[in-house]
Amino acid sequence: MRTHGSTQITCGTLALGFALMSTGAHVSAGTLDPVADFYRGKTINFYIGYTVGGTYDLYARLVARYMGKHIPGNPVILPRNMAGGGSRIAAGYVAKVAEKDGLSLATANQSFVIEQAMGDKTLQFDVTTLNYIGNPIVVNNVLVTWATSNVNTIADAKARIVTMGATGGTTSSQYPRATNALLGTRFKIIYGYPGGNEINMAMENGEVDGRGSNDWVSWKATKPDWLRDHKLNVLVQIGQRREADLGNVPLLSELASNDEDKQLLELLSSPIMLGRQIFTAPGVPSERIAALRAAFDQTMQDPDFLSEARHEKLDINPVSGQAMQDFVGKVIRKTPAATGQRLLSIVGDEGASAAR
Repeated sequence: MRTHGSTQITCGTLALGFALMSTGAHVSAGTLDPVADFYRGKTINFYIGYTVGGTYDLYARLVARYMGKHIPGNPVILPRNMAGGGSRIAAGYVAKVAEKDGLSLATANQSFVIEQAMGDKTLQFDVTTLNYIGNPIVVNNVLVTWATSNVNTIADAKARIVTMGATGGTTSSQYPRATNALLGTRFKIIYGYPGGNEINMAMENGEVDGRGSNDWVSWKATKPDWLRDHKLNVLVQIGQRREADLGNVPLLSELASNDEDKQLLELLSSPIMLGRQIFTAPGVPSERIAALRAAFDQTMQDPDFLSEARHEKLDINPVSGQAMQDFVGKVIRKTPAATGQRLLSIVGDEGASAAR
């Protein structure tokens, strides 16, 4: 009887144990992925540092439409334009104000890494502490003038004053200032435009002669008629190698007259790798950073995403978040102080601060 009773008790205990295990498995199924548990039912705010219609805005909105389904828990990604300060307002908000929880993304100007490498004191956050998620496009920037300006080459820009629209202390002012100092051009920079569309309108209306910076794919995607009708003169392109369809347009670094200037212009050209950078706040838990980066990488291979990109004429040539993180750290660590200080003396943000 004892044995039988003991057996009964053991069986009952086993049955209870299996029931508890089953219940435990059911409970743990909902918590196997803490990232999914966190993001489920949430909204990620995606802050865009420029006005609507430029490629920072277009790429951000395109990524936002697809990336959420690749994030565990499938949060909604809500684009929010936060223009101003050459996109420093949006970047600064995510860097210093937003919660460190992975519910804030931003896209902002690629030049911040160079500004920090130069020792620009007006930059109020540390770019190495941002968590980079990815960049959907690597493409050269170009400096252009309007057809009726009669400024068709860099040589023409040395012969007369040429007004150039800029959003602030970003590449749109840095490139003209660098060519003024190192190549002898006579660009006069007009600060304060909130975004590229406003500069485009100013060019079209004759308010300015040109635009200090825009990426080549943007012109092809947003103003194909301008290119078709030869309304833009591309004076120089900024990048590591010439674009295939801009083979006759020189790289900025190719125009240097000596090795020291060439090194400076190559440094100024290097952030092209960051393109339309997407990042989140410092201090976000590492498992959420990993999930966001994986979701970005998966989005870049999503057939529906790629189809829409082709339809919108937006090229996709992505860089991973980890590669961006490594690049930013390398630039900050390895830029010689003397090189950074010289570049700052040339492209430093003296007039753009008034536009902030």
